[in-house]
Amino acid sequence: MEDIDRSAQNISRSLVSGLRSALVDGKSLESVFKKIALSASSRLLYSALQPLEKAAGNLFDTILPFAKGGVVTAPTIFGLGNGVSGLMGEAGAEAILPLARGADGRLGVRSAGRGQPPMPAVQITVNTQDAESFRRSEAQVSAMVARAVGRGRRGL
Repeated sequence: MEDIDRSAQNISRSLVSGLRSALVDGKSLESVFKKIALSASSRLLYSALQPLEKAAGNLFDTILPFAKGGVVTAPTIFGLGNGVSGLMGEAGAEAILPLARGADGRLGVRSAGRGQPPMPAVQITVNTQDAESFRRSEAQVSAMVARAVGRGRRGL
């Protein structure tokens, strides 16, 4: 709204200046009105194109890099090349994972597990006659499990 007010003030200044030039300097009214029309159209065009200029500037401000991965939480359009676009996040959050070639040359998702094999699942069954006897032996069972985990970590 301020841009429109400013443009209107500038146009009225140009009109007054042009009429003064016609009366004082003896310029023709035709040249004065041409100058006013050119000035007004130039200002209006600038005002009309200013939002496009801001939009183009904001386009590059909102580009987010995903080279290290990330998450898209809302529907997002992205370019695939050759003028084709894709849509991601339309059904909920989606992960973006960087790809890497393994030692065998195959392309896949990198693991953050430092190449270690996963730990096996261990199940421990404790049979007691009642809850009270379990409570009495809880410290002993916990110590046994801790020792077993320690041996497993050392590879024994």
